[in-house]
Amino acid sequence: MESITKEELYRSVQTIAKTYIDFYDTLREKKAVTIASDDVIQKLRNIGFSKEGRELDQVIHEMIETIYANQAIMQHPRFFAFVPSPASPLSWIGDVLTDSYNPHAGTWLESSSASCIEQETIKWLCQKAGYPKTAGGLFVSGGSIANLTALVVARHAKLSEDMYFNGVAYLSQQTHFSAAKALRIMGLTTELIRIIPCDDQLRMDTRCLEKAILQDLEAGKKPFVVVATAGTTNTGCIDPLHPIADICDRYDLWFHVDGAYGVSVLVSNEYHHLLDGISRADSITWDAHKWLFQTYACSMILFKNSHDLANCFSSNPEYLKDAVAENDEVNYWEWGIELTRPARSLKLWLTLQTLGTDKLSEMVTHGIQYAQCLEEIIKEKPNWEIVTSAQLAIINFRYAPKSLSEHSCDQINEAISHKMTENGFACVLTTQLKGKTVLRICSIHPETTEKDLKETVELLNKYAIEASEEILS
Repeated sequence: MESITKEELYRSVQTIAKTYIDFYDTLREKKAVTIASDDVIQKLRNIGFSKEGRELDQVIHEMIETIYANQAIMQHPRFFAFVPSPASPLSWIGDVLTDSYNPHAGTWLESSSASCIEQETIKWLCQKAGYPKTAGGLFVSGGSIANLTALVVARHAKLSEDMYFNGVAYLSQQTHFSAAKALRIMGLTTELIRIIPCDDQLRMDTRCLEKAILQDLEAGKKPFVVVATAGTTNTGCIDPLHPIADICDRYDLWFHVDGAYGVSVLVSNEYHHLLDGISRADSITWDAHKWLFQTYACSMILFKNSHDLANCFSSNPEYLKDAVAENDEVNYWEWGIELTRPARSLKLWLTLQTLGTDKLSEMVTHGIQYAQCLEEIIKEKPNWEIVTSAQLAIINFRYAPKSLSEHSCDQINEAISHKMTENGFACVLTTQLKGKTVLRICSIHPETTEKDLKETVELLNKYAIEASEEILS
């Protein structure tokens, strides 16, 4: 198709494979984050697009040395910001294979084997969630699309179209912003999106939730969905699943759980009990590119009853009549937003087949235990305080000498994060909790060591002393 020769292609593949292996092998020695300099950005802007094209080797070298060298390395064992994506090399292999054969995973006709694997992988995930045999779901690009898919289905299942303008959704103060964004995409106005306060543990306050639902019913509104979180982005806390499920049952509301990162604890043999009650959810968002160690983008949306998906999204355009599925076959374009879709399940299936479920359990368990380890390390340091204890591999803490004002502490912790980012040894960013600026670490990387944690804390403490002198002088 292109002018590239077989020899050039073979050489390029070898170069890419060797570069990746070297990159992964030396990952710990690299900075966790590198921001491109002004000179690098200007160089990239000046490349342009030539009429004649350039040598493939040259372009690949330029991408490796200039583009990929300037980024936050989300799979670095000391990248502790956001929710990292410690992608396994096995997922990369799955990506390479899938991208090479390029299956279209929209219909059974086009990708029967890949569709079968998607079914089987979803089935295994549903079993982990405690779902019945009626359950199903599909792979999507990320938690945002998973939440959008679930909320569209929820409204379709609970409201008739003439009620859409009056439908109310309930989120908490700690719900990920993608849920509110999805609701706005669906056309809900601000007054139809209720933000429920949190309790002192930063979980959805169920008394406030029920009160809000009753007030909306009395006002003639149509409550239709509650979005709970299993592992909030800020603190890793889990909303009270059973009480929320009870409320949803009482008022006939759809119960959706955004478990984008936290629901992966279901694969941990030791800690899966932390999500007791999740089987009562009507739908669950689950990101494999977070705590199941997959490359971007690989997420799942699970439904207790797969018929809810088909009822919402199924259509029968004439040009797809030959692709109608029968028996247990699934045309995934009928179950979600995408018609054209890649076979995202294959890399997770390859990872599971190669590692085994026990090894995956150990990798998830490691993250929880190392956050607990980090908490003990921080407690040994004077002038530091734990703001929220380790939960699902997330901990929030701050430098807060008693002699300093809250404002000064906020400034110092902000400066600590900036200094760490500039250094690049680890990536530790801030968030806002309980009116305070705090440092936050998410330790889900299975290759993070106690040495990594101790060295990071030592460096944070060094920067705390420096920042104190600079800000208070």
